[in-house]
Amino acid sequence: MMTATRMTPAALTTLLVLLLGLLFPAAATAASPSILVSRVTTSAKVMALTFDFGSDAGNVSRILQALADRGVKATFFVTGEAAANHPDVIRSVVAQGHEIGNHSYSHPYFTRITTAQMADELARTATAIRNATGQWPKPFFRPPYGDYNATVLQTVGEAGYTHTIMWTIDTVDWQGVSSAAVRDAVLSRVTPGAIALMHVGGGASGTPDALPGMIDGLRGAGYQLVTISELLGSTPAGQTSYVVKPGDTLYRIANLYGVSVPAIVNANNIANPNLIYPNQLLVIPTGSAPPPSSASYTVQPGDTLYRIAARYGTTVTAIANANNIADPNLIYPGQVLMIPGGGAPPVTRTHTVQPGDTLYRIAARYGTTVNAIVVANNIANPNLIRPGQVLVIPG
Repeated sequence: MMTATRMTPAALTTLLVLLLGLLFPAAATAASPSILVSRVTTSAKVMALTFDFGSDAGNVSRILQALADRGVKATFFVTGEAAANHPDVIRSVVAQGHEIGNHSYSHPYFTRITTAQMADELARTATAIRNATGQWPKPFFRPPYGDYNATVLQTVGEAGYTHTIMWTIDTVDWQGVSSAAVRDAVLSRVTPGAIALMHVGGGASGTPDALPGMIDGLRGAGYQLVTISELLGSTPAGQTSYVVKPGDTLYRIANLYGVSVPAIVNANNIANPNLIYPNQLLVIPTGSAPPPSSASYTVQPGDTLYRIAARYGTTVTAIANANNIADPNLIYPGQVLMIPGGGAPPVTRTHTVQPGDTLYRIAARYGTTVNAIVVANNIANPNLIRPGQVLVIPG
């Protein structure tokens, strides 16, 4: 006769822990918000042509032909409905070497839907594009109607879209304006690092005929036309951009760089100076540099404001005020602090990782070593860096 095996208390505890782990898995670490980009800071004469592709494919073939005739690669932000309804057209876009980004599935205002609905829109679009082309649209997203807020950026970032791409030049071609108006909107407002917005639908009737003259005019002015990926990788060392931190205001950022609020507003096409968002990438007008006595510092495990202040020869109060810190005892590893005053700091530069970056490439670009960047950022695995990650570059 078989007897039942009795489990010890320790075994019962282990079993309970395993069951709880299956029922309530640990929450994943929240991803960084998507970086908002309306222009890239660069002195090089490069810019990107981008096209929003909704459910209407009216002018796609003519646009693709105009780009092919002049050897231009562009970035298309595609909706899931477009991918589902016009898979052959989407395949043609990819086959001709153009870049694809996510533009939602049904083109809703993202600030008017829930985070679950946002995630669903992104996922369904990615699947539709993948089914049509074999490619994923990550890491680029463009919000329908340019509609976003901090919640949208966080949700999009958590879905794996490290960059939310806006625009520098809006051609308003969807209003049916003439080809000359579309062409001149770009030629008259082009600047290094600019992003132009156009559409492929039948309503943008002037766009196909605008492209030949637009492309020729841009090249005549010395501009190279690139994809968004290429544009994000075009920023040379020494140029100035700034990623907005929680609590930042344009007034504070302008004071930090010794420029005016209107200068930053104009450089970034900001409609409302009171509305900037954490993780938004701002262009700081050329020639602007942080005061020599200022620096940025990434908080390391075990750091305190007292220790950081002593290291830079400044005060806890000065750092707290410069960073809008309500409680000086609450700082966290990875937090980037602006250090006012003080002597020559050991760290003066940051670099936002771009798609395709490696630590070797970044180190060579800034004239430092991979090990120095690893140590400065507490990187456990030098082979694991991600687009959108902000790295401290040792001086």
